[in-house]
This record gives sequence, C-alpha cells and structure tokens, in this order.
Amino acid sequence: MASPVRSPGHVAAPGIGGVGESPLRPDGTLKVAGEFAYASDLWMDGMLWGATLRSPHARALIRSVDIGAALAVPGVRAVLTHEDVPGRAMYGIDGTEDQPVLAIDQVRYQGEPVAIVAADEPETARYALEKIVVGYEVLEPVTDARAVIADPEGLKVQPLGGITRYQPVRVGDVDAARAEAAVVVSGEYEVGIQDQAFLGPEAGLAVPSEDGGVDLYVSTQWIHNDLKQIAPCLGLSDDQIHMTLAGVGGAFGGREDLSMQIHAAMLALHTGRPVKMSYNRYESFFGHVHRHPAQMRYEYGADADGRLVYADVEIVLDGGAYTSSTKNVVGNAASLGVGPYEVPNIRIDAYGVYTNNPPCGAMRGFGAVQACFAYESMMDKLGAACGLGPLEIRRRNAVSQGSRLATGQVVESPAPLAAMLTRLEAVPEPPPLDPSDLRNLPGGVSQATYGEGVVRGVGYGVGLKNICFSEGFDDYSTARVRLEVIGGEATALVHTAAAEVGQGLVTVQAQVARTELGVQKVTIAPADNQVGDAGSSSASRQSYMSGGAVKAACAAVRAELLALAARRLGRSDLSVVGGKVVSRADGALGTIEDVLGDAVIEETREYRHRPTVPMDPVTGQGRSHVQLALCVHRAVVDVDLDLGLVKVVELAAVQDVGKIINRTGVEGQIHGGSAQGLGLAVMEEIVVADGLVRNPSFTDYLIPTILDMPPMRLDILEIPDPDAPYGLRGAGEPPTLSSTPAIVAAIRNATGRALNRVPVRPEHIVHGA
Repeated sequence: MASPVRSPGHVAAPGIGGVGESPLRPDGTLKVAGEFAYASDLWMDGMLWGATLRSPHARALIRSVDIGAALAVPGVRAVLTHEDVPGRAMYGIDGTEDQPVLAIDQVRYQGEPVAIVAADEPETARYALEKIVVGYEVLEPVTDARAVIADPEGLKVQPLGGITRYQPVRVGDVDAARAEAAVVVSGEYEVGIQDQAFLGPEAGLAVPSEDGGVDLYVSTQWIHNDLKQIAPCLGLSDDQIHMTLAGVGGAFGGREDLSMQIHAAMLALHTGRPVKMSYNRYESFFGHVHRHPAQMRYEYGADADGRLVYADVEIVLDGGAYTSSTKNVVGNAASLGVGPYEVPNIRIDAYGVYTNNPPCGAMRGFGAVQACFAYESMMDKLGAACGLGPLEIRRRNAVSQGSRLATGQVVESPAPLAAMLTRLEAVPEPPPLDPSDLRNLPGGVSQATYGEGVVRGVGYGVGLKNICFSEGFDDYSTARVRLEVIGGEATALVHTAAAEVGQGLVTVQAQVARTELGVQKVTIAPADNQVGDAGSSSASRQSYMSGGAVKAACAAVRAELLALAARRLGRSDLSVVGGKVVSRADGALGTIEDVLGDAVIEETREYRHRPTVPMDPVTGQGRSHVQLALCVHRAVVDVDLDLGLVKVVELAAVQDVGKIINRTGVEGQIHGGSAQGLGLAVMEEIVVADGLVRNPSFTDYLIPTILDMPPMRLDILEIPDPDAPYGLRGAGEPPTLSSTPAIVAAIRNATGRALNRVPVRPEHIVHGA
C-alpha cells in the first residue's frame, strides 16, 4: 500500500490509526451489539409525543379541518394546523420554497402532512389523529410524467408550472451524424421508484430553550441546511436554534429533506415541553423522498468499427409533488447521460416534472443511476449490432484523461477506464454451483427448482459519477481543531457539523487528525450548528470536503505548535514526527506534550474545492463537476427460465478511489453500493397506482438480505487525483451505478430477453413483458 500523502515537514508515527489504515470504528461494536443510541431512542423526562395526520389522497382540495374532537381527547396537549405555523408557511431544500409546513388549501401527494398532535403518550397522539375531521374534495391526480411535458401548463401540479427543470445538452450535429452512421440502435428504458430503505426511521426531539428558541436533536444529513429552512418557518433567528445530530440509522439521500423537524419544534414551542416524534416504518415510506423514477429514450449511431458517432437521448424524471433536489438530479442525469464514453455528436433533453406521485429527491447516485442503466444497456445493444463483445465495445469508446464529456468538460485527472475493463476481464469467473445444495439455486430452499431450466449469464456495467456538489454551488466544509494536553497526553478535539450517517466519517476525521498532528488521542465532538457549515453527507463528498477541512485546520494547529516550539526552544528547523518535535540537525527535542505544556491551540478552517460552473441552459456546456469517479462491475447470475427466478452468483468490481483512507470502509462502501444496485436490478420498487403507494412496508417492499448478496471480488485502484486531499476520490456512489446494469445484462445474457425496465420481475423473464 502506498504511503499516505502528508503535509511538508511532517510524518505521522507508523501504526497510529492514521490515513491509509483501518482503525476500528468507535460506533461499530455498539451498533452490532444493539447498544448504539439512535434518534428513536431519545428520551427526556416530561416529554410529549408528537404525531402527524397525513393525507390519504394523492390530490385533493381541503375544504375544512375540524380539530375539536381531537383536542377533547384526555392527554392531548396540542393540535396544530397550517394556521399555527409561527413564521413562513413554506420551505424547500434547494432554494425553491414550494413545500408547505402543513397543507394549506390542498394536498398534492398521498401522505402530505395536514395536522400535528402532541400528547402525553404515543397511543393517545395516534388516537387523536383519528378524531381530526378533514373535508377533502378529491381531484384526479396527475401521474403521467410524459403527459406533463406535452402539456406543462394544463397539467401543472405546482403554481410554478409542470416542469421543474429542462436541461438540454448539445454537441455537434446529431442529424448529420445520423445520416453517416454505419450502425444505428435504439431503446426505451424505465427505472421504478426505489426507496432508501434506511433502517432507522425519521425521529428527533425538540426541547424549548430559555431564550424562546428550541434545541433540536435530529437524524439528518445536513444540519445547516435544515437550520436555513427551519428558522424562518418558526419565526426564529438562527442563533435561537441549537441543532445537534442524533444517532442516524442510515440515510442514502433520504434525510436531506426535512421530515419531523419543524413539526416537533412547533409542538414544543406551543406546549413549552419537550416533544419527541418518531415515525414507524409505514409512515417513513411517506415521510421522505425516494429515487426518481425515469423514462428514457436512447438512439446511438456508430461507425463500422463500433465507435460512437452520435447519441440522441431523452430523459424524463418524475419529481413528484415538490421540487426537493430534482433540479440537481436533472443536471446530473443530463451531464452524465452518455456516461464515460467519447461521443462527438450529442443531443440530450433531460426533464424533471411535477406530478402527484410520491415526492422524489436525493438517493445514492442522484440522477446518474437512472442514466447509467440506459446507456449501459445501449452499449450492450450497440456491441451486439457491431459484432463486438461487451468489453470491447466499451474499450473502443472509453474516455481517458484528456477526453471531453458531454458537457465539454475535459477529464483532467486520470480516468483509466480501458485498463479497468481489462483488469475486470482477467478476474476468473466462478465455477458452477453445486445444485444438490438448494441454497445455490434460484428460489433457494423453497425448492422451486432442482436445477432443471437454470441457465447462467454474465454481464458488465460501467458507471461514471460526479463527486461533491456541482454547477457552481459554493461547496465548502468547516472544521475546528483544538490541541491541548489532557491527563498528560496530547489530545486533539475535532469539531465539525458533518453528519455521521453510518458511512464511517467519525473514523476518517480521527484518522486525518492523527496523521496531521502525530497524536494518538483524538476526540470527535458531537456534530451541531455551533461550528460552521460542513455541507451534506451526500454526493460522496464528506471524506473529500470535511476531510480536507480537518486536514487544513490541523495544518494550522501544527504551524502554531511549531511556532510555539521555535519560541521556547530557540530553533527554526523544526517539524513534528511521530508525536515528537524534531530538529533536522539534532533529532528529537521533546514530545508534543513537553512543548505544548499548558498552552491550548485552536484553529478553524474552511475548505473549498476548485470552482465549478452551471451548465449552459441552452447547450449544457460547462465545467460543471469538480471530480469524477469510475467503477466497473461484472455480474454472474443463474436464472430459472421457467419460473423467472434469479440468483446473483457473484459480483466483481474494479474501482479507482484515488487514495484509500480506510480500506475496511472503502470495501464496505463498494459492498453496500452494490447491494443497493442489486436491489434496484431485481427486487426494489415502490409500486404506485393513481398516485397511491401500494406497498409501504418491508413485507411488500423487498430489499436484499445477506442471503441475496453474493460473494464479491474487489480490485481497488489508487490513482491519485492531484487536486483532492490525499489524492482521494469519493467512493460511496459509483458502485451503485454500475452494479444494476451489470446484473440486468447478465440476465439478458442468460435469457435472451430485452429487459428494458428495472427492477426485473419474474414475469419479464418468463413472458418477455
């Protein structure tokens, strides 16, 4: 393993749990043992329980709300509607304030909050909800995203119109290229609604404070963006709200939007008592956004050698009732719409639309997942039409350093896609499974088959994902680092607002501090808004951004330590090596503890990545992304042709992560991303009919279990990005992209079916639906 990249004049002590090592996660044992305190475990004496009344309709006018009977229930302390919102009635994650705190004159999706209750007991609160009488005038919901594009004003769900964002991309002349192409293929593809399916439902505790404000303990992905939305709605200043991150049981984008935060705070301020809100699983399906469903049309043309000459693409993303992150998801889908391939002539039309379907926003992969399924399916189709194998067609069209993407952005850092494909090709395929062990067969121990009609297939997928925020967003993170001697040992305290959502960020921050300061003892302060913004725990950005901020703050602390040492020792040729202050001429002069004494050094730094620009609204051109990451997958599947059952036998992945900060963590990210990609490929979908969710439970919404996940072979490359801290490259999202098309390609290879929709269901395999 390559040595960590370190700041000049400093070398960390070996084996101290620094960058490049895999120290144990401080929360790992607690979580495995069931002892970790999640937001749903929060408790305070005298607290009330909050509950939310949600619309049963996808679209309806509200003619009346009668809360009298609910208020009369013994133990009920408050029943609030939109009339009780103390400040601004609307909020929104991305600057578009189109979502009401509580429904005002209409509801736009099933599950929209209408009223909230606080009571002494949770059962009482839920009972009171049943006593609220809402007079609805039910309207026909708008559910067809393509119909909205055809008539955005006639079918508009929002006063803003029917279309959230339209983003075209234009390169060259597609029509002229079409006339010259030797091979032309086309396809229509569809992606269903996927849920983040995090294990910890939305929860939090709001506590009134003495200054008339509120303390909020919540599971979120972005403390400061929550604050920016919450404060105006409560009619409070930012400094009257103290937000602390509570234990988060997974996120994957589903906690970027607000859920119970404003509601709990309203109830707490109204009653003067702490209020806890905790969704059950059923409510959680309505309490957060999901992955955008997509409808996509693709046409590719190539020359006689299989090299792409044009791409003509339409991508339609259904954002549901409110804006959420749809604008950014559209930008990602448009800019990455043809993936990591060189295409000289491109026409992409990407749309995000409003409907009365469930609201959709951020989920791991963020627009790139949907496009990846389509463009990878097209690469297989093009390869077959050109008489080329799936790896060769990709190699011939692969981007590399210096290539231009669809947006005209030059790939400035290493992008060894062709070499990664060759490495994947060299990975041995697994042998046939023993059919005498029913666990090895599609259907497992249910004895659906004894091996008859089972066929093996192999498929490949490539994904290209942007890392960090894009399109000119002022993306930064703040870190405060304090160094002092406590109990005779030099101790670093790291304080950021970055949300640990299960990805291992707390461990990474400590690794950076140990590497930069050479100390063993590092404490991570609870994330809250008493330090500057750290941005969202999304977009595979926290190791890059908050890691960079901690690194910068540590460098400033180290500089102050050396300045102090220079004053005390009368030397200028000093550095910190392995917990000691060292002179180039005379070696170690003393420990950090000796030099620091009773002094305390504290520094705060902001870290920003290099700037990006918005996509041009007409051509889509512009350097919109700061960093790009590649992952390639090979899937091996066994398929029961008679019953349409699929067993994923093995997944192999090659991914470039720039620099391994924590190998165990990186491997976990690739495994986890691949699992979510597998779920999208063959099982996960929120089923919606006429705007109504038909399967809001883990009984009917299926996610992969340990029995569904196959063995994985990982080849993790370290090709540094010179512009990133330690040369790292965000690793969490790319495997989610490429795993889905690889699995579907393997099923196609086994069955000969077109399979243009995910998730693939048994009837698609058996009947070719």
